[in-house]
Amino acid sequence: MNPITVVYEPGLPATPPPGAVRMLAAQTDPKIGDARGNVAACVSVLEQARGLGARVAVFTECALTGYCFASPEEARDLALVAGGPELAAVAESCRETGLTAVVGYLERTPEGLANTASVFAPDGELGRYRKTHLPHLGVDRWVEAGCDPLVPVEAAGLRIGVLICYDASFPEATRTLALKGADLIALPTNWPAEAVVKADWLPNTRAYENVVYFAAVNRVGEERGFVFHGRSRVCGPTGETLAQGPADEPALLLTDVFPERARTKRIERRGSEYWVDRIAHRREDLYEL
Repeated sequence: MNPITVVYEPGLPATPPPGAVRMLAAQTDPKIGDARGNVAACVSVLEQARGLGARVAVFTECALTGYCFASPEEARDLALVAGGPELAAVAESCRETGLTAVVGYLERTPEGLANTASVFAPDGELGRYRKTHLPHLGVDRWVEAGCDPLVPVEAAGLRIGVLICYDASFPEATRTLALKGADLIALPTNWPAEAVVKADWLPNTRAYENVVYFAAVNRVGEERGFVFHGRSRVCGPTGETLAQGPADEPALLLTDVFPERARTKRIERRGSEYWVDRIAHRREDLYEL
């Protein structure tokens, strides 16, 4: 598979400076029902990411399976199972490349179906997150809502919190992960053209509110009448855009994450004369309903 175009954070040095973790956001075009081809594409990206010096890669929502299934029966037939050969191949690629990857897929569970993202490190799966908030769209019409606690995982020197797509529309979800110490929020997503406006503000807002890095990784391409607009975006802890993907083609966004920036919540604008702390200055005594 040919290498995908890389979008670099402006001024990104050839090698990560001290204290930085290089991250890659993989804006791809998965094919519905073609798990083998999607896994091969994922493995190819991980190999390219290694060559770019990345230690963490974040893929799109349902990157291994596709999303716009026509019925719950079709979805269940094509869903992946934990420990199955497709996920084992991704885990093996992470072992070989030394990368940590956040990878989305439709999962077949004992209860039914889940919209899942797993975090694979070089030494195995660190965690599995199931989408908590479900829109009436695609396969989410038939999956079970996740109910596990929102907890970051530690990998590659980062504390990584995982949400999926619509979850980010609820500020409480990102805030919970931030309060539990997340440096980076990874958001695999499938934002269609009808939801294009949120790409312009949501990643920046969630990053700014919580003083964290936020990577919204959206797919491109067409799937059963839905067109996905790409425009993936990685934002820094003051809400700045670090890298922006194109609207209509696959791309790899390469940025550096400095965990200490996300862990230093006090932001000094002019030394002791002007500083803010959007975590310490919260008024929880006023927020109760």
